[in-house]
Amino acid sequence: MPTSAPHMFKRELDDLPNPLPVPVARGAFDVSLRPPGSKSLTNRAVLLASLGAGESILTNALTEAEDARVMLNAVEALGASVAKAGPHLRVEGVAGTWDPDPQEPTLNMNNAGTATRFLAAAAILSDSGSGPVTIDGSERMRKRPIGQLVASLRRLGAGVEFLGEEGVPPIRVSAPEHLDGYAEGITMPQVASSQFISAVLMVGAFLPRGLQVSFEGPVTSAPYVEMTVRLMRKLGIQIEGEVVHSGGFGPLRVHPASLRVGPEEAGESVTGLLEPFEYDVEPDASGATYLWAAAALTEGARVVTPGLTGASLQGDARFVDHLEAMGARVVRTDEETEVTGTGMLTGIDADLRDMPDAAMTLAALAVFADGPTTIRGLHTLRHKECDRIAATKTELERIGAGVEILNEGSDDEGLVITPPLGGVDESDDVDPVVFRTYDDHRMAMATSLIGLRRPNCSVADPACVAKTYPDYWQHLARLYAM
Repeated sequence: MPTSAPHMFKRELDDLPNPLPVPVARGAFDVSLRPPGSKSLTNRAVLLASLGAGESILTNALTEAEDARVMLNAVEALGASVAKAGPHLRVEGVAGTWDPDPQEPTLNMNNAGTATRFLAAAAILSDSGSGPVTIDGSERMRKRPIGQLVASLRRLGAGVEFLGEEGVPPIRVSAPEHLDGYAEGITMPQVASSQFISAVLMVGAFLPRGLQVSFEGPVTSAPYVEMTVRLMRKLGIQIEGEVVHSGGFGPLRVHPASLRVGPEEAGESVTGLLEPFEYDVEPDASGATYLWAAAALTEGARVVTPGLTGASLQGDARFVDHLEAMGARVVRTDEETEVTGTGMLTGIDADLRDMPDAAMTLAALAVFADGPTTIRGLHTLRHKECDRIAATKTELERIGAGVEILNEGSDDEGLVITPPLGGVDESDDVDPVVFRTYDDHRMAMATSLIGLRRPNCSVADPACVAKTYPDYWQHLARLYAM
């Protein structure tokens, strides 16, 4: 591979070759890399700040990625004011009630699933005298489920219309005539996405009487709901209830946010209004999984991610537990997480229902393990940016791996990945392969890991990483600059 490859990686995304060759890691590397701010935490904090009172400050947020721009544009269209300085944001909130301009906005959320679900729920906080809010997106978004969330919004008194196919965007949301009658709460069935639950919990903080949310079955991707609860508590919102068993919650009672106005000695508390806050966003743990995996793949290599610790609000921060089970060395401190490759990768049996975004990362590692790897709990991957189960199977089979879909169509759908007979061919003259990415940032980043070990690999449509990690290729280039 030409020595200029790392410099090629440092080009602007739109200037990258397509497909993009991935250079093999020819030796150990030792780098410290901080991924951009967490998309999940940034979206939650932006929504809460936008609905809050006064000016909130978010530092180290995800601001340049496509999903972030979609979210920021949407809250501005609904009346919030956002000032951006690099990864830092100042958000002037709307004090609990959107004031959209124009009065009947259409929000094009592209393929930003988190932002779509959050804004669909938050749209019920518009003034009942204003017009409805329309939520739309890309062709792929128009296939991603939202029907269970719509059912919950209707229970809260909102008028919601499907403008196309039933159960998927686009939808038109009209605010309830009254927002103060829901103290009795709502009950949610076992949902297809934890984002539905997080969305209604955050809305609950701005209802005059709060909201109780109960559950009929296990919670999908429960750590993301726990992330929402922990962040809301961190910002001063009172929530009663805890996780009662793995993957489940008892009733969660969200008390209305409270803003104290007037002098401290004579002030009064106004419910439904959130105090301005300052919040430092953690690095994105889902993005860090690719860096950690790169170290695990390379004997003697070490990657340190400052700002990600065992106390992280993000469930994906625990992905390193699976790397440790495969044979990597993992060290956590109060400031960072460190992963070192030992030259050994053992096949494992892993349940990733609590961190499905990391499934493709583990799948890419699995082709280099010394035996089969089973990855369970992946049924939500059928409804992501692409059908990630089908896409992962197709792309790994292109390098000779055996991929079996486990429990197809069930709630415990998964993959069994068997390395190629005799191992992945790592000879310099191995046949070239171009990994397709299906306009899915995680497919691009996961398949790039294979190119660290297998020569002659390229990644199609490399610019799709802009969705959540615009600097990914530049960060990957750091592994070759030592």
